[in-house]
Amino acid sequence: MGADDGLEWRERQRRAVRAHAEADARQRATEQAEAAELVARFAAEATRRGLRPDRLTVTSYDGRARYRTRLTGWYVDRARSRAVDGEGRFYLLTVPPSLRSWVFGADPEPSPPPLVVGRGGRDGESILLRDLLTRRLAAGDDWG
Repeated sequence: MGADDGLEWRERQRRAVRAHAEADARQRATEQAEAAELVARFAAEATRRGLRPDRLTVTSYDGRARYRTRLTGWYVDRARSRAVDGEGRFYLLTVPPSLRSWVFGADPEPSPPPLVVGRGGRDGESILLRDLLTRRLAAGDDWG
């Protein structure tokens, strides 16, 4: 194998890796757009049904502290680690522990929602976002 063959092979490998990464990114963007639509529809339906929004709180990464936020919305899992606000944005409700959050509250940023909640988690439990949101709507204000 000559030097030119090695260069060609490396260039083919680089192109293949780049094409795979681009395909992955397109797939992720498509899934996130679909999930964002599900979340927006959930917020609209929860509002239409008159579901009572809660003042959302966040938990520190280590699980030892809960902090208040300025957000209102609906928790969508029983662990209260995921929520949707009235604007149809999805939140993962964990933040780094901090004295500032304890005193002033936390300001979590919206997250891109996953189509499959819990995919790749340690406990092996996962659920389709569509099913999770449907269950939450069905539970109404008795969620807890």
